[in-house]
Amino acid sequence: MITILSKLLIDRPDDFKDPSVRKAYGMLSGAVGIFLNLCLFAGKFAAGMISGSISITADAFNNLSDAGSSIITLIGFKMAGQKPDPDHPFGHGRIEYVAGLFVSVMILVMGLELLQTSVSKVLTPQTPDFSPIILVILLSSILVKYYMFFYNKSLGKKMESAAMLATATDSFSDILATAMVLAATLIGHFTNLAIDGWCGILVGLFICRSGYCAAKGTINPLLGQAPDKEFVHRVEQIVVSHEKILGVHDLIVHNYGPDRTLISLHAEVPADGDLLTLHDLIDGIEHELHNTLNCHAVIHMDPVRLGDQETARMQALVQNCLAQIDPSITMHDFHLVKEPSCTKLAFDVVVPYQFGMTDEELTKAIGERIQSHAPGYETVIEVDKAQL
Repeated sequence: MITILSKLLIDRPDDFKDPSVRKAYGMLSGAVGIFLNLCLFAGKFAAGMISGSISITADAFNNLSDAGSSIITLIGFKMAGQKPDPDHPFGHGRIEYVAGLFVSVMILVMGLELLQTSVSKVLTPQTPDFSPIILVILLSSILVKYYMFFYNKSLGKKMESAAMLATATDSFSDILATAMVLAATLIGHFTNLAIDGWCGILVGLFICRSGYCAAKGTINPLLGQAPDKEFVHRVEQIVVSHEKILGVHDLIVHNYGPDRTLISLHAEVPADGDLLTLHDLIDGIEHELHNTLNCHAVIHMDPVRLGDQETARMQALVQNCLAQIDPSITMHDFHLVKEPSCTKLAFDVVVPYQFGMTDEELTKAIGERIQSHAPGYETVIEVDKAQL
């Protein structure tokens, strides 16, 4: 259905990077989700009333909440598709994450309400009625939800949309929940065991878990999660592929929503190179990153002195000192600065986030170790945390 409708209603439906295409897919997916979930709610609610099953009725209201989630997704994509304005110069892409968070909260609230209702059913157990129409409704619901899970997950991956992936997670949870309700209905019919309330509790727990997982997937980008390893590797690969670039460091990725990525980095260049030539090279690399990875790049040039024996000797000494402290420490942006009163060694070190020493303890340890080997040098050390 989604594939057919997308070809009929969306221009260039395969261009998932285009904000207008993302907006169209989000609104189409939301509209289809509303329609299907309202149909499922009507069918299950009728089945729950006929059978007196709390788990079927609970599952029906779960689908009603899913319809509300689809409405939020639809609104979120519409708002995220707005163009940048003076108050939001980087666009409104993060609204997709906010919409996904609202969906997650609705899932959690519904799960908690179902748990409360199911506990009451456990305390006053009753075997629900059974009829073939109930079996047909539940089986049809599983098939419909599987279709919704499939298309939301497929589009979510292609578009890198947290909101759609959250909806896909919810649909998969609904498949498990409805299958459990179906099992409870059949067991109650053939064995007269009143497990309807217990199955309702399990359904509620599944729903709460799916809400938690979906919330985690939307909160992380809002808080500023670590960049994707593959993306970082591609950026570094593109930059260092140019002959005059000696190395890359201090790469920072700023995410303002799907396909709204800004990056900044330092590129090491020969200190004796022609400034205008290197500037043109950096401009070209920024354009290449934009065209290849659909991101806006700002690159700072770091001059590196090549062929200086004292610089090379002291750099090797510092690297040896760092390895003695901890092999995980790396170094970049090394400079030897001669002043009238002393010679300074200025460099950055990179350590993991869970490193066992504070920044102050580490810089002191490095300085003392260097002083023991080269007393005439002072150190200026900046401590960075590894991005990945």
